Parts: sequence; structure tokens; C-alpha cells
Amino acid sequence: MPLYHNDDQAMLADTARGFIAEEGNIAKQLRHWRDRNCKDGFGHGLWKQMAEMGFTGMLVDEADGGLGMGHVEAGIVLEEIGRNLTPSPFLTSSVLAATALKHGSADLKGRYLPGLIAGDSVFAVAIDETAKHRPSRITTRAEKSGNGFKLTGTKSFVIHGGSADMIVVAARTSGSDEDAEGITLFAVPKDVAGLSHDHVRLVDSSMATHTRLDGVELDGDAVIGEIDGGRAVLDAMLIAGRVGAAAEGVGVARGAMDMTVDYLKQRKQFGKLIGEFQALQHRASHLYSEVEIARAATIKAQQLLDAGAPSADLMASVAKAKVAKTARLAVQEGVQMHGGIGMTDEYDIGLYMKRDRALAEFLGDAYFHANRVAELSGY
Repeated sequence: MPLYHNDDQAMLADTARGFIAEEGNIAKQLRHWRDRNCKDGFGHGLWKQMAEMGFTGMLVDEADGGLGMGHVEAGIVLEEIGRNLTPSPFLTSSVLAATALKHGSADLKGRYLPGLIAGDSVFAVAIDETAKHRPSRITTRAEKSGNGFKLTGTKSFVIHGGSADMIVVAARTSGSDEDAEGITLFAVPKDVAGLSHDHVRLVDSSMATHTRLDGVELDGDAVIGEIDGGRAVLDAMLIAGRVGAAAEGVGVARGAMDMTVDYLKQRKQFGKLIGEFQALQHRASHLYSEVEIARAATIKAQQLLDAGAPSADLMASVAKAKVAKTARLAVQEGVQMHGGIGMTDEYDIGLYMKRDRALAEFLGDAYFHANRVAELSGY
């Protein structure tokens, strides 16, 4: 498969680029909501506009009212979200939760997907239970209670947890904490008794929660997939989320690089544009090549995932690790080449560094995924 977009995907990219640059830019969204200390960290008006563009239901099957597109198309939108640092629940709602709901019952889909497609609902996923991403260990328990289950446990850094109309929760219905099997996914509505949140603002100004489930009672129809068989659904959701996070990371890297190159063409030192200095040209060209490699790895992972290839899991970790390293290089070079002003809030380049730090940790950092690549390759 060629590592570039076909004509339809290129048309989508043009549309997404123009729309998000106009409606989702830093001044209109990130700075606006950050400076107002918004409890959600994003604008529901923009989320509704994204629904009108058809973006929110891209990964939802046509039979369920969505567009039935693939991860390449979702990645196009995510790259533009990253390029503009647009605060949005697209990754958690339209990628992670939407992937989980593909495995849900007709009742669950009918209950939640219309709100997602219309831009009226926001979803979150609650997987991790510590500061680091360790999905192999699930200690939150779901015990049989009448016709349903009672959930008890704590989840850490649930992105948009306080804004979500529904949270996809991974809980253990059998086995010990480290067992691969015995996991079940649940769709937990926001207003259920026993659900509480400790709100935290992350370094990039996005909102997350430490979420506590204190005997949360759910009916049996809240189960996503099969009881004790949720590991496969969880893995599918994680692969989709990691590929999506990589696409957004590519956008962060490209946005930081473009901003830096523009600055090199404007700033003068010793009577010359600093972009004329060979040392900075070498660094800029090296950064460009790294960003293109990261983007190619991400497109490959998207294509494999859309094709249902077994190697998609491996390539998702390759992309996530490569993008994390590349985005860090892009923001570090960007701040450094901007000089002292790169550390001030007046200039946007520092905001890219903050977003990179939060995104790099989401669903596993570079070290986590480098180790996964080694293990999946037989080492």
C-alpha cells in the first residue's frame, strides 16, 4: 500500500485542514477555554460543528448511522487537531469509545451512538489505575449483583471524565489482577449512583479526572461484548486509540515545525535572517525528515488496522513510539530556535511542548511501546 492519501482522502484532508484551522485554531479554542478556566477544557460548540461536518461519526458503521470510514480518514482529522492544538473529545469519543461500542449490543448502540453522531454526547474511557499506562493490570472489580454487576475501584487520568455522558470502564469479573482473561467492559452512564470524580487540569490545559466507582450498580445490558471476554475488545480499542494518538502527535510535530520554519524566515540576527545560518538549516531539514518518517509509520499503521491485518498491533506501537520521539524533537527544537521568547506564554510554540508531553503519555509513552515492539518481535 502506498504511504500517501488517495484522491478522496486528500479531499478530506483539504476540508479538515481549512475547517480546523479556521474554527479550531489556538486563539479561538485552546487559549479561549484555558484563559476562562473552562471546566470541560473544550468547546461544545465546536464539537457540534464537527458533527455537522460528519467527523464525529466517521468510525461508526453506516448501519448505525455513521459514515463507515476507516482509521486513515480519522487520522486525517486527528492530524489537523494536533496541528492546531484543538481541544476536542474526538480521540476519546469518536475513536476509543466508538471502537468499543462496535462490539456492543444493538441496545447499547441505539442508546449512545446517535448522541455521538449528532455531537450532543461526549464519551470517555477509564482503563489505567496508576500514573503510568499499564493495561495488563486491572484491579477494578465487577461482582455479580442481581441481574447486573456492582463495580468497585478507582481509575486514573480519565480524559474528559468529568464531561462525559458515558464512560467505558474496564473491570475484572474473574481471575487475578494480572490475568489476561477475566476482563469485562461496561458502559457507565454519567448520572449513576456511586460514581465520583476528582478533577485535574493537565499540563496542556485539558481536563481529566481520577474517577472512583464505589459500588456502582449496573444492569446486565451495560456490558460491552462478552462477560470475561473483554480483553479482545479492550485490545481493539487500545490499538485504535494508539494509532489515533500517533496521528494527533504527527500533527503536533508538524505544527511546531511549521511555526519554527516560519520564525526562521522572519527573525534577523547580525543583519541576516536566522534561517540563512547553515547550522539551523541542517537542524530544520533533519526535523523535516523525522516528521515525514513518523507520518509514514502512522499511515502504515492506519492502513493495516483498516485492513484487519494481524501486524496492526505491532505497527501501532511502532508509530506511537516513533511519533513520541519525533514530536519531542520538534517541540524542543522549536522552543530552542525561537530563543528566549519560546519560553513565554505570548508565543504559541510553548503550547506545542505542553501538548506533546500530555499526548506522549496517553496510552503508553515511547519506552512502553518500544518494549512492546521488542516483545511482539520475539525479543
